[in-house]
Amino acid sequence: MTPELLVAASSVNVNISGLKSPSTSVLIIVVLTVLAIAPSVLMLMTAFPRIFIVLSLTRNALGTQTVPPNQVLAGLALILSLYIMSPVISTINQVAIQPYEHGTLTATQAIGKGEVPLKVWMLKQTKQQELSLFASYSHQDVSKPASLPMTTVIPAFVLSEIETAFLIGFMIFIPFMIIDLVVSAIMMSMGIYMLPPTLISLPFKILLFVLVDGWSLVVHSLLISFNH
Repeated sequence: MTPELLVAASSVNVNISGLKSPSTSVLIIVVLTVLAIAPSVLMLMTAFPRIFIVLSLTRNALGTQTVPPNQVLAGLALILSLYIMSPVISTINQVAIQPYEHGTLTATQAIGKGEVPLKVWMLKQTKQQELSLFASYSHQDVSKPASLPMTTVIPAFVLSEIETAFLIGFMIFIPFMIIDLVVSAIMMSMGIYMLPPTLISLPFKILLFVLVDGWSLVVHSLLISFNH
């Protein structure tokens, strides 16, 4: 080995203390990892799926297929999810992220600490039936939900969120369906068959939705539907 290679090899310093007292490079890797899995976490472990499904069903009930566009609904769902999840995020930051950055917790300990408040929140939104379904399949004790692993809690939580979102969407559909039925009956009694009833009922549905401040009512219903 040449003297130049010996000097270069001797100057190599491998920092393996990142798991205890993270360096800047380790924090960058952690941030990039979090950003990579953030879409999955957002879709499966937050309030996002319920909010987005309800907003999409509201748009379908109105009959405006592309208004508001998906980007607007997704942005609104994201902001509302962050608003609802802010206490959980704050708790995770206090018990896991800050201690890890200060070197008082290892990476494994920080993940374990940060998992607890998120799991507690998810269990509050999860129906017992869905939780029992996955717990019984993996032969786990459902009498102690806090001891269940995230691999059991997450699918039960997602199913519960979808079911709750569809129930809220069903209640939103009812008044708009009544308007469609009334307009259709009136048009049939007048002998108007060539004009689609939805074309006539759409302005009335939009007017009704605006008069009752529909979007605020939908958002209010979503906020109070979550158990804190």
